[in-house]
Amino acid sequence: MSDVVMAEIRKDYLYHLVLKGERADGRRFDEYRDIVLETGLIRKADGSALVKLGKTQVMVGVKIQPGEPFSDTPNKGVIITNAELVPLASPSFEPGPPNEVGIELARVVDRGVRESGAIDLEALCITTGEKVWIIFIDVHILDDCGNLMDASSLGAIAALMTAKVPAAQYGLGEDYPLPVKDVPVATTAVEFGDAIIFDPDTDEESVADTKLTVITTADGSICGMQKSGPGSISQDAIHRIVDIACERAKEIREKFLEV
Repeated sequence: MSDVVMAEIRKDYLYHLVLKGERADGRRFDEYRDIVLETGLIRKADGSALVKLGKTQVMVGVKIQPGEPFSDTPNKGVIITNAELVPLASPSFEPGPPNEVGIELARVVDRGVRESGAIDLEALCITTGEKVWIIFIDVHILDDCGNLMDASSLGAIAALMTAKVPAAQYGLGEDYPLPVKDVPVATTAVEFGDAIIFDPDTDEESVADTKLTVITTADGSICGMQKSGPGSISQDAIHRIVDIACERAKEIREKFLEV
């Protein structure tokens, strides 16, 4: 049976479940899968976190080293984010340069950290115009079972919150915690007709036309949004997603990030 036919059968099955107010795994529409978060697992990294969101697994590593600042921000540290889609993590991942999925994932993670002001970049200036601390955030997808955005963003901020600036290694004083000022959390939903479903798994993502990721700060402000997929989304649906996203993000912060 062709992939196209199987996709249509899967879509029809999921839509009929949604019409009955159900999901394939029994969750409520706004319910997340179980989350497991572990930090400090990579000894050679300056900060690291492993996130398990249901069966989705993401490892995030943070490395910090001195380098030159950007010319337009001579007194601020630098953030560089990369996403690695390991081929073993999904049949759709292939070796080689990052594809559109990897590029979008890295941008969303980077935007959440950058636009929230999560890191005090001015505090990472060593010598104005000459030397600052550069933060490398590397996201590695180990198993893609849906909702990589939320798992990767959670792993990134957890790794940053536990990271230390390796000043002693470069003869720049004693090591100190990375100056984290805020805790952005991403929350993703897909739309099925009139239904809004949060934390979609791979099947739900594959049949939904539209996906929306909302990134909020600790005070509930929106610092980023990303729409994926060819479909449109109504203003009313956006408001509904944002309201629930703020609630789920707050719960995740309080439970896993001690905020």
